[in-house]
Amino acid sequence: MEDVFTITEKELKKYYNLNKQKKEIDQQLNHLKKLFHQALDKETGQNQKAEIECGQFKLQRQIRQTVSYRNDETIKKLIALNLEDFIKIERRPDKEKLEAGIKLGLVDAKEFEDYKQTRITQALIVKEK
Repeated sequence: MEDVFTITEKELKKYYNLNKQKKEIDQQLNHLKKLFHQALDKETGQNQKAEIECGQFKLQRQIRQTVSYRNDETIKKLIALNLEDFIKIERRPDKEKLEAGIKLGLVDAKEFEDYKQTRITQALIVKEK
């Protein structure tokens, strides 16, 4: 026997109000973060690790750095320097071409049905009338 779930107006109202509060809290947090970063920039410099103590609280700023290379320019430079071993070749299906081939009848869709992956995401939106 399946459980029957019902949604009440009270629950919807609670969800709506909590979501509204969350948005307001997120705005306040972002504002405070901006102020903290500005103060730390002034105190220790931009993108510098920092720490400030106020009463029983301590504010720490950690700096994380990630490095990446612009694909097209880096590949051209590696080719020009004859360093093609430094280029990674990734083989993956071209989804757009495959689906176009299926639509045009050049490819049998059944051949690829077992390989198809579908990702589903859900979103809830509660609005006030």
